[in-house]
Amino acid sequence: MTGRLVFFGELLIRLTAPGNELLMQSPALDLHVGGAEANVAIGLAHLGHDCAMVSRIPANALGRGAVAAVRGAGVDCAGVGAGPGRMGLYFLSVGAGLRASEIVYDRAGSSFAAAGPADYDFDRLLAGAGLLHLSGITPALGPRSAEAALAAARAARRLGVPVSFDGNYRAMLWDAWDSDPRTILSELIAAADILFGNHRDLSLVLGSEFSGEGEDRRREAAEAGFAAFPGLKLIASTARHVVTADHHRIAARIDLRENCHQTGEIDVTGIVDRIGAGDAFAAGVLHAHLSGGDARAMADSGLALTCLKHSLPGDASRFSQADIDAFHGGGLDVRR
Repeated sequence: MTGRLVFFGELLIRLTAPGNELLMQSPALDLHVGGAEANVAIGLAHLGHDCAMVSRIPANALGRGAVAAVRGAGVDCAGVGAGPGRMGLYFLSVGAGLRASEIVYDRAGSSFAAAGPADYDFDRLLAGAGLLHLSGITPALGPRSAEAALAAARAARRLGVPVSFDGNYRAMLWDAWDSDPRTILSELIAAADILFGNHRDLSLVLGSEFSGEGEDRRREAAEAGFAAFPGLKLIASTARHVVTADHHRIAARIDLRENCHQTGEIDVTGIVDRIGAGDAFAAGVLHAHLSGGDARAMADSGLALTCLKHSLPGDASRFSQADIDAFHGGGLDVRR
């Protein structure tokens, strides 16, 4: 793949209770800018890739501030337009110990959710692109953004641009409108070359259960996905075992049509912020894939970034190749 990497999705402002407080426990909130697709773009920009964001924001200080933050992370935002509506928000209370983190969405009626296919010139925005990355969050926001996501995927296929799609199933968003997630997600996966999703995502779109356990079940699901979607070349996923809110065990997996690779589990302790860890995984996998890596290299790169992201406040990975190398080297003392 050559050419600019294009990311289509909503920019969000995240407001987080300080430390491990509950929301509204004290009159303060920390602000971060993110969004599933923007997080992947920022992660890849920090790894040296040419990334561009396509989105829609309100013409106010919140929208302009969100664009400035993403642009400041090295992502081209020329494809981010302004339109009626409001800025999408979400609120986070970070869990600890036996108390899970909790998210409250406040994004209905956002400028991005109100925008439809006619608001984007996808043929121009994708001209010469090396990749289009989408997620299942965009179509979950409502009928207009669902139509826009489908239009983006169709334009990419028409132009011969490879598509990367992260299932990112959000039941609360789909349930908020008269949606048909199985049909919409099936069309998006059918347009994709790369799928970020596990056996649960494939079970949803295929309407079938997978009977195996562990790695066998994941391979059974991957083979069913490859059979149902002939254009798919790669399926990437993680396996996460939650011990406490700040102690998880994580493994990474890559399934290709001809083979697969799954890493061993890594104990991730002292978790600072797990939001965006899946997006960091996607950035790591895509980084290795774009660099010509095999299944093992993609799994290792994705695992490194997702584990490192748990140490960093905010939504996006901001790590370099040197950080990935240091993670695999195992050195945890101060680097001087």
